[in-house]
Amino acid sequence: MSKPVFITSDSTCDLTPELLERFNVKTAPLHVLLGEDTYLDGVNFTQEMIFERYAKDKTLPRTAAVSPQEFTDFFTPLVEAGYEVIFLSISSGLSGTYQNAVIAAQDLPGIYPIDTHKLTTGVGEMVLAACKMRDEGMDAASIAKAMEEMIPRVNVSFVIDTLEYMWKGGRCTGVAAFGANLLNLKPCIEMRDGKLEVCKKYRGNIEKVYHKYITERLSAQPVDPNYIFITTSNQPSPELAQQLENTVRAAVPDVKEVLFTRTGCTVTSHCGPGTLGVLFLEK
Repeated sequence: MSKPVFITSDSTCDLTPELLERFNVKTAPLHVLLGEDTYLDGVNFTQEMIFERYAKDKTLPRTAAVSPQEFTDFFTPLVEAGYEVIFLSISSGLSGTYQNAVIAAQDLPGIYPIDTHKLTTGVGEMVLAACKMRDEGMDAASIAKAMEEMIPRVNVSFVIDTLEYMWKGGRCTGVAAFGANLLNLKPCIEMRDGKLEVCKKYRGNIEKVYHKYITERLSAQPVDPNYIFITTSNQPSPELAQQLENTVRAAVPDVKEVLFTRTGCTVTSHCGPGTLGVLFLEK
């Protein structure tokens, strides 16, 4: 008889506390380093703290992976409670988190670390899919295999309002940032082979860009209608949130749930305010 399965991830899956509780998921927080202080992503550090500090002195936080020992401490109670554990990690191309989970798993039975090659609610899409498989009675090995096969279907992208944060973080040149701002360009970045790359450039008012971007991304291929995430670095107003949901539902009329979440500190510190993504599974 197979053991029960517990689904886990790291904090960069960006699922809300309500979703984590609803689907019975546990996350391991990455570290956020700001000046001399160390915080835990999603525990005692917020997006507003990033914006406030940057406005004050142009300082951006750095992030650090969960350590092997922290993963041992994270997994051990679940193993001792009789579970096998699926762990869905942020892309190894962006963080050492997956590698550290693998190190910890070598000394514990029944741990399945998976490099999703994604970030934020792209990982979250896989988490929710894994929970559905768990609830249907699949064993951990079968879920892990299904997760590996799902990776090419996870569609992850964002539009960015300003390149200032990326420039400050060393991810684009000052000339590129200045030129984009001068021309009012809004880059769209997507995950390709585990890394972020620019795929398109929009121009104009960012709220108008949001709707065009969402429609184009959701109309480019058949979409799994179970869950579509709208993930933002800022909390949208109720009016804007409703408009964005309407745009999603116009593109995918049979969508079951449109879920709103915010980018965690890792993505927010790189992309800055005004960032928005529509993330989903392709059929």
